[in-house]
Amino acid sequence: MSTFLENIPIADAHHHLWDLSHGIYPWLGDRPNESFFLGDYAAIRRNYLPHDYRADARGHNVAWTVHIEAEWDRNQQVRETEWLSSVAEQHGMPHVLVAHAWFDDPNIESVLEAHCEHPLVRGIRSKPARPGQDPHDVDEARGAMSDTAWRRGFALLRKYNLRWDLRVPVQQLPEAAQLCNTFEDTQVVLNHTGFPWDRSPEGLAFWRECMRTIASCPNVYVKLSEFGLKDAPWDYEGNRAIVLETVDIFGADRCMFASNFPVAGLRIDFTSLYDAYKRMVKDFSETEQLALFHDTAAKFYAPAHLENMTT
Repeated sequence: MSTFLENIPIADAHHHLWDLSHGIYPWLGDRPNESFFLGDYAAIRRNYLPHDYRADARGHNVAWTVHIEAEWDRNQQVRETEWLSSVAEQHGMPHVLVAHAWFDDPNIESVLEAHCEHPLVRGIRSKPARPGQDPHDVDEARGAMSDTAWRRGFALLRKYNLRWDLRVPVQQLPEAAQLCNTFEDTQVVLNHTGFPWDRSPEGLAFWRECMRTIASCPNVYVKLSEFGLKDAPWDYEGNRAIVLETVDIFGADRCMFASNFPVAGLRIDFTSLYDAYKRMVKDFSETEQLALFHDTAAKFYAPAHLENMTT
């Protein structure tokens, strides 16, 4: 591996922090998610704070990070942003916040305004309902992308210059592509490489088709992250093939590596994860490598005072 790649500046485009003594996270507390995509996640049902992240990331040159909402109590959507802003002020990280808001909430605009009072907020992650979802299951996902009320709230992202972190299973990518084409002035980033959970030839063919569909929207980017599978070890060769194909589909200038820590730590440690990422793209040009590890995230999230950022 080249010295350039060994020391490349990293913008970790997707991670989480939580303090279970301070915030309310039902899925980490008394309401565990029995269908969690990685299976048993007891190992991460504990505090994960800046010193924990820095200890995990110490083997790599992480320059700045993007915190993604961690499913704080949905009745207190702005409280997480308030807490994270205080964490950033005290600890110097995270540098960008992606908050939560329900797009079909009648009070959506006031929620967005409250988030935007905090200068680190750059986007919203709000998971749309899945086809066939129990209508009473509103903790994780709510509101179909085709709903008029949901779209009315989504349209406000442009007004407040907010991006959307899109997190849906691969089956919903064609519907998401229709939405992104309709709202072509809203910047969107697909989380976790579209979740290629089905690694059979047929499953990968379907994932590939859906990724090409969403990539046809020029306003959509993608995070190369969370390659863990339920009840399976982290597979370098299989994950490498998915990374290379995703970069081929989207182009390096629309792809960004991310850790998804501490969740991804259920399958691989941080140092091994980024060592693997660097091996996967060792034959890319330095310009492409910079895009994947840093520059695409910087372009998408446009963090303030970038030159002063360090973890």
